[in-house]
Amino acid sequence: MAELDEKSAKRLKFLEKITADGSTDPLAWYGLALEYSKAERYDEALQTFTTLRTFNADYVPMYLMCGQMLGKCERWSEARDWLDAGVVVATRKGEAHALGELRTALQGVLFELGEE
Repeated sequence: MAELDEKSAKRLKFLEKITADGSTDPLAWYGLALEYSKAERYDEALQTFTTLRTFNADYVPMYLMCGQMLGKCERWSEARDWLDAGVVVATRKGEAHALGELRTALQGVLFELGEE
């Protein structure tokens, strides 16, 4: 696990409290997942992204960040699943920039899986 600086540690505690108090604000959950990932607490980050996905499946940024995190952990199949889902959501929502980033990340994952 990576050591967090004081500012990141405070932000992590704050976001843990907000989400534990029942917030469904996607930015709080997304921020918490990113802080867990930054701290190399990948399983907690994945669980947080998954929770966010259950109540806000249209939150496009989570798909890219979760897919990239899973790729960093060499969890290629899971990364592909998250990125594929993100492509579907970004396409449906007409988010062209995010769609381009998701497709680029997906190409890298498919390469790693030998599926390009």
